[in-house]
Amino acid sequence: MRRLLRWLNERLELQDSLVPLVDHPVPRELGSRVGWFYVFGSVTLALFIVQVVTGVALAMTYVPAPISAYDSLRFITDDAVLGRLVRGIHYWGAAAMVILVLVHMTQVFLFGAHRYPRELNWMSGSILLLLTLAMAFTGQLLRWDQDAYWAVVVAAEQVGRVPLIGDLMAHVVVAGNDVGGATLTRFFATHVFLIPALIFGLIGVHLYLVVKRGISEPPKPGQGVDRATYKERYEAVLAQGIPFYPEVVWRDVVVAFGAVAIVVALAATVGPVALGQPPDPTVILADPRPDWYFLGYFALLALIPPDAETVVIVLLPLLAFAFLFLLPLARPFGERHWSRRPGAVAVVAIPFIAYVALIVAGEQSPWSPILTRTASLPPAVTAGLDAQQRRGADLFLSKGCWSCHMIDGSGGRKGPDLSRIAARQSPDRIVQRILSGGGGNMPSYAATISPQDLADLTAFLETRR
Repeated sequence: MRRLLRWLNERLELQDSLVPLVDHPVPRELGSRVGWFYVFGSVTLALFIVQVVTGVALAMTYVPAPISAYDSLRFITDDAVLGRLVRGIHYWGAAAMVILVLVHMTQVFLFGAHRYPRELNWMSGSILLLLTLAMAFTGQLLRWDQDAYWAVVVAAEQVGRVPLIGDLMAHVVVAGNDVGGATLTRFFATHVFLIPALIFGLIGVHLYLVVKRGISEPPKPGQGVDRATYKERYEAVLAQGIPFYPEVVWRDVVVAFGAVAIVVALAATVGPVALGQPPDPTVILADPRPDWYFLGYFALLALIPPDAETVVIVLLPLLAFAFLFLLPLARPFGERHWSRRPGAVAVVAIPFIAYVALIVAGEQSPWSPILTRTASLPPAVTAGLDAQQRRGADLFLSKGCWSCHMIDGSGGRKGPDLSRIAARQSPDRIVQRILSGGGGNMPSYAATISPQDLADLTAFLETRR
């Protein structure tokens, strides 16, 4: 082994390149209890490696085609060797990465480590946060069940609200005019190739900056950052410091091992998120819901007035991006300790409490009708119907019309009340609305409803006088 290492070192000069990376000095305080606050970046990196390994394993069986994607995931979950465990690790690992990236950035922000001379460390970390969220979102869409299908539609509708370029962005998201095979292929390529490549590159930049600029010392009340004196003071701190290996790295290893063990335990006991029904664009009785880390945003859009949706969809991300990237430039100097920065504590605490409340509201979804397979119309509505009208009433439920339209007090409130639709609209007008959609929310069924189903549904609606 020594001969092999000596042979490799002579040719690759590993000792000259790798030893300084693991042996670089860090502030002495990191060897004490406060060092446990500095482990979250390394743990997130460990979980990303787990995501890459499990993602490669899943990609070997997953088929990114509309007619096969759902069945291939079902095969992975139910029949493939260790498939359920691997998919569970990938699912819970994604959730853990989202949590740990946010925790890491919160610790950096509260410790004032985003200030001079580490502004670029913060900016590269902010981009990694956005890429992690994009990775989680695109991974959810690859399930290609009802939730995933309609999530693509919702995403396209949201980016379509952006002024001037909204239509182009929606076209790019959907990979055309309709959700289909090109859409799934685009999300697969983005999730498997594009985003991981960007993350790998930015991790390299981020680690280079961490080593080059050094790990920030724990903040002390009253000891701020002054550009004229900080570098000299930090060099004095490192002169009394300790080597990263082995004095500090063992904490990273312990916490990373614990995080991976928790993810594996959750995958083995709870398993991956369950697949919904296969995608069917004619059935809008889907109640699409994102994974829990996007549930607060889902609840926010559901609770705000419809007139404010565009403002929130466009303005909220812009404000978040502006905060992330302008923060270190706006305040590169000054106090670092959180006890002297009550505004920084409020910036963390208030959004956290608000988002948790929105997640709870999103889980309960009090604004949505209860969409169950046992949904039924009132007996007074179905009494006396002939066979064709009865088939139309069943279609009103199975196609999801009931989730948006109310009839005699039963159903959703998103669309118009259809209790007396036949008294207001002619049969031709009812057919036209079903085929063409309208109102900004109702989809067109011209390409997906059969002539017989259209006739049955129209016959049922004509009884509503």
